[in-house]
Amino acid sequence: MKRSLVLSLLAAALVAGGCRVGPNYVRPDAPTSGSYKELEGWRTALPRDDVLRPAWWQLYDDPVLSELVEQVPPANQTLKAAEAAFQQARTLVWQARSNWYPTAVAGVSFSRSRVSSNLSGGTRTVSGPSTRGARGFGGTISSDYTLPGSISWELDLWGKIRRQVESSEASAQASAADLANTQLSLQSELALDYFQLRTLDAVKRLLEDTAKTYERSLTLTQNRHQEGIASGADIAQAQTQLESTLAQAVDVGVQRAAMEHAIAVLIGKPPADFSLPPVAELAATPPPIPAGVPSELLERRPDVATAERNMASANASIGVAVSAWYPTVTLSASGGFESSDIAKWLLWPSRFWSVGPSVSETIYDAGRRSAQIDQARAAYDENVDTYRQTVLTAFQQVEDQLAALRILEEEAEVQDRAVKAAQDSVRLTTNQYEGGIVSYLNVVVVNAAALANEQTAVNIQGRRLAASVQLVQALGGGWSAGELPSTSDLARGRPWF
Repeated sequence: MKRSLVLSLLAAALVAGGCRVGPNYVRPDAPTSGSYKELEGWRTALPRDDVLRPAWWQLYDDPVLSELVEQVPPANQTLKAAEAAFQQARTLVWQARSNWYPTAVAGVSFSRSRVSSNLSGGTRTVSGPSTRGARGFGGTISSDYTLPGSISWELDLWGKIRRQVESSEASAQASAADLANTQLSLQSELALDYFQLRTLDAVKRLLEDTAKTYERSLTLTQNRHQEGIASGADIAQAQTQLESTLAQAVDVGVQRAAMEHAIAVLIGKPPADFSLPPVAELAATPPPIPAGVPSELLERRPDVATAERNMASANASIGVAVSAWYPTVTLSASGGFESSDIAKWLLWPSRFWSVGPSVSETIYDAGRRSAQIDQARAAYDENVDTYRQTVLTAFQQVEDQLAALRILEEEAEVQDRAVKAAQDSVRLTTNQYEGGIVSYLNVVVVNAAALANEQTAVNIQGRRLAASVQLVQALGGGWSAGELPSTSDLARGRPWF
């Protein structure tokens, strides 16, 4: 009968093997559109590939940038912390999977005890291999040598463990997407800092070149003053303009140092051990970036993948909560050797064993299980809303950067014309001053306007580069949801089950 009961329970486990309590996961709909609005009326030549590649920074054809960005994964401490978080999530998958299998426990114990003489009627009895120290005392002294072992196995009749594994696997995949998103964010941040630094280099070079022009103007004004043509006020104005421009060039160094320090930290180096030599001009231009279609964004943004996998994990947790309404069936067995004489400890007659199933069910819990199910469903709803908001934010970021690139390109064209007009104004006004037609104040005004316009042109170029990097980031940086580890990948390298 015992054997029949065990076989019946095993048969029931096999029959119920396909049972999983709770809802099966189906990805909810998210708001999408057929095309990006900000692409309308703006066409740019696509690169050879119609999608971004993982090494997106190579689009800028800047060897220094490429070298720096590639140093982020092996050296950045924030990224290493994200990798450790993923490994923690992966071990939780191994822990959940271990519940599918029996748990075996073995040990060894020894005890020596004395029973009260009042219980033994005052009779002095000594048992065991040694009686030393027992003389003069009543009661019974005994030794117990035990070598026990036990096996227990909770049958997953209702799919509780399978839902736990499903939840942990989805959480691990979410952690992997978090890791990818962290890497993309750090590499994008480095590119932004790099282009900001190069923009500051270009601004400083512009200010220094302008200061040289102002220095020549000051010399000319001093010569004219000696000839009695220019006044002392003209010299003061020329001197003020020169020193003000030099001060601006020095002030740029504060921002540049901050960018250099930020880059050093991103590649895992102390700021004191890192430096970037300045360049003469901002030569980089925004590369053509394929935007694709909005529906692809759901598979190419790691943060969207994180939200989606968290949603799947929360859905599986509902099944775990629902399983509390069903009985827990456990098969257990124990056995070993026990003897009061060490010489007979491991002999066959000293064996003992027991085996049998157990079934337990919660009869009353004051609504605890219902509350836990409601909590799990509310957590799932929260994750659904978070997922949909993440998708909307992703579309917003893409549209923002597409608009920025389109508008800044138009602005750059207009600003280039403004720079040319300002330079012509400086040339004409300077000639008029030298001819004695206008005062030096007119020269100061047109010089300031020209410098402001040239600085604006450089800053627009830097903003265009920054917008292109942010567009790459908004598009997912060449990442794909297909790169998430599969369930077999998560199980690989695990302890043996």
